[in-house]
Amino acid sequence: MKQYRLIGLTGSNGSGKGEAAAFLVARGYSYRSLSDIIREKLASVGLAANRDNLIAKGNELRRTGGPDVLARLLLGSVNSRTVIDSIRNPAEVECLRKEDGFILLAIDAPAAVRFERVRARGRDESAATLAEFIRKEAEEMGSDPEAQQIHRCLEMADATITNDRSREDLHRQLEVFL
Repeated sequence: MKQYRLIGLTGSNGSGKGEAAAFLVARGYSYRSLSDIIREKLASVGLAANRDNLIAKGNELRRTGGPDVLARLLLGSVNSRTVIDSIRNPAEVECLRKEDGFILLAIDAPAAVRFERVRARGRDESAATLAEFIRKEAEEMGSDPEAQQIHRCLEMADATITNDRSREDLHRQLEVFL
């Protein structure tokens, strides 16, 4: 089994990044999420951590602090084998690639599969239908260098797992990845 010091996770909403992170944590990695930094900023100003607010605040932070600001903030608190979740901007990837032992893993699945997963977890995702879900996702796929560019992060991945089957299948693919 390879011993990556930092495993970055990127992927579209509902792809299974959280399940992949839990799998890696069970194998000794600590867990950090770039989204947790955004959630902390939202809480400090009394805003709900719903999908729309997370996207808006994350993009605001990137505009004011640079597109890699979330990665830079997170790296200050990482000192061991860590899985880093919610990488959504190429500058975040580039910042993390400067660290020894970093690898970027993309997790993805078809939109209909992801939409059903998102509905099942019951969070405020700001999309009641598959069509709305796909429209909302398009906001994360833009070309603004100071905003989310998940499609670019997916392209930058060192490895990709398609998570369109069972949890057990995802775990098997993660074992192969490791």
